[in-house]
Amino acid sequence: MEKPMAGTVTLQAGGDTERAPALGYLPQEPEMPPGATCEEFLYYVAWVHEIPAKRRHEAVREVLAQTNLTERRTSKIRTLSGGMARRLGIAQALIHDPVMLLLDEPTVGLDPRQRIALRETISSLAAGRVVIVSTHLVEDIRGLADRVIILHGGTVVFDGDVPTLEGESDPEAPGDTDLERAIATLMGAPE
Repeated sequence: MEKPMAGTVTLQAGGDTERAPALGYLPQEPEMPPGATCEEFLYYVAWVHEIPAKRRHEAVREVLAQTNLTERRTSKIRTLSGGMARRLGIAQALIHDPVMLLLDEPTVGLDPRQRIALRETISSLAAGRVVIVSTHLVEDIRGLADRVIILHGGTVVFDGDVPTLEGESDPEAPGDTDLERAIATLMGAPE
């Protein structure tokens, strides 16, 4: 991993003065204790985020419901499917009610049905918070984003919506769709 050479990020809660600015993060390969239940893991994460003891039960219950894992709350993490494990990863990122959620390749390695279900979960979580998804999967961009920012060499080469991005497509660029060709065009892909 390279250290950033420059730049700043400012995170504000906006007009919500009751909510502290916070970042929720799902790494591409989250580490979760396989022998713990979903609930046990989330109680631990709530404790790490210093959620008061009297509020932890409600916080765990809320994120299990938001990620459609309520029925699996007592399941051991090792028994979860790939899609369920990703949803549990999102639940741990949400436990402290962050204003920004950063998801790194959230659908990687999932089958098409799991990817669609997870994209629906992510879309439902976008109400009331900023969700940033880092992905290389074009269909995730189409299925999730109302705004796309493409970085190339540390520089923003595109900032707009999906239809505008598709308009950047060079018909000679590699790819099967306008969206793929546009991304290849902006990234300077060889033909």
